[in-house]
Amino acid sequence: MSDVSAVPAVPAVSAEPGPRRALPALLRRRLPALAAALVLLALPFYLERFWLQAGLFAMAAGIGAIGINLLTGATGQLSLGHAFFLAVGAYGYCVLAADGDGSGGDLVGLGLPPVLAAVLAVALAGVAGGLFSPIAGRLRGAYLGIATLALIFIGQHVLLNAHDLTGGFNGRSVPVLSAFGFSFDETPTVVAGVPFGSAEKLWYAGLLLLALGAFFARGVLRGRPGRALNAIRDHRIAAGVMGVPVARYRAAVFVLSSMYAGLAGVLLALIFQHMVPGYFGIVLSLEYLAIIVIGGLGTVNGALVGAAFVSLIPQILTRYAESLPLVSAPGTGGIAPGEASSYLYGAAVVVTVLFLPGGLARLPATLRARRQRRTPETA
Repeated sequence: MSDVSAVPAVPAVSAEPGPRRALPALLRRRLPALAAALVLLALPFYLERFWLQAGLFAMAAGIGAIGINLLTGATGQLSLGHAFFLAVGAYGYCVLAADGDGSGGDLVGLGLPPVLAAVLAVALAGVAGGLFSPIAGRLRGAYLGIATLALIFIGQHVLLNAHDLTGGFNGRSVPVLSAFGFSFDETPTVVAGVPFGSAEKLWYAGLLLLALGAFFARGVLRGRPGRALNAIRDHRIAAGVMGVPVARYRAAVFVLSSMYAGLAGVLLALIFQHMVPGYFGIVLSLEYLAIIVIGGLGTVNGALVGAAFVSLIPQILTRYAESLPLVSAPGTGGIAPGEASSYLYGAAVVVTVLFLPGGLARLPATLRARRQRRTPETA
């Protein structure tokens, strides 16, 4: 009888993927994001101005939505005053960058370099949020929502009556952004045979700002601050018992959300090229709440998807109003594109809350999970 112990042992094959296998898997996961980035970089060479401006509005909405998602989605703090901080950023940039020789000849302007003015406008929005942060650190839920609602009325009063700063009801023009001798104006700059105007130039500036804002917010949410914010949202008392400074974190995230709103306001000002107070009302704040609910609460992807959905729908309806049933241009009968957009927002919010609590950003994962649950049943 042969000795079994004499048979050489076969080395066990490790089930863990090695570096060579892990790298292709990582590339497969990153490939959609890389492809989307390449497409976004190439779009200004092919799209007309209308679609570029629609995309810029979506970028500005995405930046602002990331800020309110950090506050409302990740921390559970309801805010109805997001539009106020967008106005601070937009008008702050106008005042800081203008030369003081506006259309009426009496508008205040400090004449700072536009890039410095944009940075200071974002900081100014953060300061405004910091002044309100003691209240935000102590109130929660509907109480904070009512308190922030007061900011909208205060902001509208200031914007309409501080004529030297805002231009009053008629608003004021926005100084052109310029950096290192490069101006983001309508002067054509030929790139690969394609003339780049202000929309094409701002496209890349908006992409850069959106990417930086999303990268920073993901770092916050995935790190220790993000875990603390989620703990405050889900178990406030338990978070305080574990040593999380609840009031301090609430105040800090309110300031951070205000700075995101200020950055979105600066980008909106550059896109519009003329700011009016009527834009920064309660409707804008409600749209941002609809964005994060439709896209998905507490995630950066949810903010971006919801911003694209909410900001692009009015543009598309306006563009194709003549071809769509029941939708027509304002004043010509039927449903105006703005009204139709409001109906769609409301329907999307109801459908999301009832059937897709994770928002549109979680839709692919939800469909995969359902497909995996059905597979064993059919096997």
